[in-house]
Amino acid sequence: MEKIIEVIRIKQEIRELPIEYQEYDQYTIRSPYDAIDFARALIGDEDREVFLVMTLNTKNQITAVHRCHIGSINSSIVSPREVFKSAILNNGASIIVAHNHPSGNPQQSREDVEVSKRLIECGRILGIEVLDSVIVGMHKGISLKEKGYI
Repeated sequence: MEKIIEVIRIKQEIRELPIEYQEYDQYTIRSPYDAIDFARALIGDEDREVFLVMTLNTKNQITAVHRCHIGSINSSIVSPREVFKSAILNNGASIIVAHNHPSGNPQQSREDVEVSKRLIECGRILGIEVLDSVIVGMHKGISLKEKGYI
């Protein structure tokens, strides 16, 4: 006979953003450039790939930010389960995903587009819209939605 386990609590650690980023509290995303600027401020200068999930409410205000994965200098493994976890725990209406290219060149790869499309499909199933997928470098960034890839 197998054990039945009851989940009674899922713990989420809540931390305030560092003081230099607190201006983004309740930051509203009105365009792809808002998402790019926000992601650049948080991960644009990282020395390895960081995959970031911005959870938004129905007014497109950022309510939570999750560093979903930290990879190597040229890759990051992305699991839909981890991407949507913070959105589910924070009652997110939608998300914007972002990652950096430590080289500074935000040009998308085939894998970047494929992962973004897979996350969009998962979001449809969950009822959490993926509004955009942005890629940032230290000084610039791109929106896959604006470029027509997603």
